[in-house]
Amino acid sequence: MMKSLKVATLIAVMVGMGAAAYAAQNPSAEYGKKLFNDPTLGGATASKSCNNCHPSGKGVENAWKNPKLGEQINTCITGALKGKALPMESVQMRSLIMYLQSLKPASIK
Repeated sequence: MMKSLKVATLIAVMVGMGAAAYAAQNPSAEYGKKLFNDPTLGGATASKSCNNCHPSGKGVENAWKNPKLGEQINTCITGALKGKALPMESVQMRSLIMYLQSLKPASIK
């Protein structure tokens, strides 16, 4: 009985780790939202996240129009968050862009 409980626990941990690894390798708006709320984004040292300046995406509803959105995100990370710029093709950057694009006003979608 105890052995089967240990095996079940090990399997649950492995599945959880696999899901985290999958999320880290595939961009998604959901992962972008998590990053938007992460005070360690880009190695930030300001102890705040994107959400501190833009609660629930307020003020970035039209970010989807910006053809240089990735550059703007990095400006915020290196400036306000005091972190390091993300590579443009990274899963993190692509996820943040997807999240910000998901905030597009419903009337325009």
